[in-house]
Amino acid sequence: MAGSTSARAGALLPERGGSPNADRIAALYTVVLVLAALVFAAVVLALIYALWRYGERRNPTPSQSHGNTRLEIAWTAAATALILFLAVFSLTKLAAIDDPDPAAASPAAVAAGVAPSGRGTALHIRVVGRQYVWAYYYPGGTYSYGEMVAPVGVTVRLHIVSLDVAHSWWIPKLGGKFDAIPGYINHTWFRLERPGIYRGQCAELCGRNHANMLAQVRGVSPADYVAWLTQQKRSLLVAGEAIATAHATAPITTSP
Repeated sequence: MAGSTSARAGALLPERGGSPNADRIAALYTVVLVLAALVFAAVVLALIYALWRYGERRNPTPSQSHGNTRLEIAWTAAATALILFLAVFSLTKLAAIDDPDPAAASPAAVAAGVAPSGRGTALHIRVVGRQYVWAYYYPGGTYSYGEMVAPVGVTVRLHIVSLDVAHSWWIPKLGGKFDAIPGYINHTWFRLERPGIYRGQCAELCGRNHANMLAQVRGVSPADYVAWLTQQKRSLLVAGEAIATAHATAPITTSP
């Protein structure tokens, strides 16, 4: 189960360093932010200069201007070029953000049997949201609650759905927010390059305990992932047998 620490995005920029798609989101955000800051600074400086140069003290009698064709063409061309650059840059980044990483699984993952060799292979995990917990279903029938365990060096493709109300699965270092909607399967992906804990939470108001619907991804080596799957399956079988035994031995009561 995830700890009490909630997910926090970067103070100014999106978090990066967890997955390639998160890095691309941060790069796109950074470029847009820098260009917007430069335009804002240029406008503010031009306004300050105009106030100083053409203020009442320096120009008691305002001069009359009837347009400047060269200046108007220049700022129109500059704005057009900026918009076209942002459009092309965004479209090139969005394709890489949306589409799963085609890189082949790492040799360690192939050796452990987590993923086959070759480009474009992915490990598929089903993410199911419900008030107020996330459940994760792995290949082979194993599942876990609260924390997802994922191998490093493997592209993980997520299939996200909800069983009750709208939720949003969000791990800041692993990419953007993705809605979990009842009756609809949403898709995203990530690829861990190093082991570690990646924290997140539901980012869609889903009820009175929404703040407690935390999420967590624990990145482990491919060998540790296989060992965890085996141990998790064994634990689930033991728990299921214990529940079945408890039900079978429970006393039968009859109403008078």
